Amino acid sequence: MLIRTDTAGGTHDFLNSLTKRRLSYSVGWMLPATMPDLYRQLTKLKAWEPAYDTNGQPRDGADVAELTGVLDLHDWPDGMRVIVRRERPHPGAQLRFDDVDEYRLTAFATNTTGSQLADLEVRHRSRARCEDRIRIAKDTGLANFPLKGFDQNRIWLAIVALAGDLQAWSGLLAFTGHEIRRWEPKRLRMHIYTIPATIARTARRTAVHVKNTVRWATTIVAGLNRLRDLPGPEPG
Repeated sequence: MLIRTDTAGGTHDFLNSLTKRRLSYSVGWMLPATMPDLYRQLTKLKAWEPAYDTNGQPRDGADVAELTGVLDLHDWPDGMRVIVRRERPHPGAQLRFDDVDEYRLTAFATNTTGSQLADLEVRHRSRARCEDRIRIAKDTGLANFPLKGFDQNRIWLAIVALAGDLQAWSGLLAFTGHEIRRWEPKRLRMHIYTIPATIARTARRTAVHVKNTVRWATTIVAGLNRLRDLPGPEPG
């Protein structure tokens, strides 16, 4: 099992607890005040190697390096490694106080052995998907507590969670390979959830008729058909 967090998880107590439980981790690491000097050591050692994007291809202007050998980690768990990433800020982005040589630096700690540094960095960075889901949940009702009672709002939050599940699974199963899969609630409500359609019931069948002049009609119908053709659950 792999535990991933932001820098809030980079504490002695938390990492010691994970180590005792023999769990793998990848947690954000707070860069030390001496990072400019450490950065120059890495550059002198030619320790930098290309970072990858989420497709496993080298990312322009981004590199990774192992910071473990130039840090004092004697009071941290055995086997802990620290990996740092550097990347040029996007054009027009304002430089920060802790940028070094016009590079933005971030780091993470892990106890995973072996593997290419770039692969470990992509694995750590992909944890941001959970933050995407939190943002989506806020757009689906998490930001509001419309009822007065605690238990009533618990029901509201359960509905919010259900809406998030439906959106995630519909994107994965109905719109596989299509840009709709990455749309967030506001855009889905504008283009998908409010499409003109009618429901017709004949004999034992229920059909949804989507107005064919709608821009996304063909894609929506294909998605509905894909859901319909999914195999049902196996008998228990």
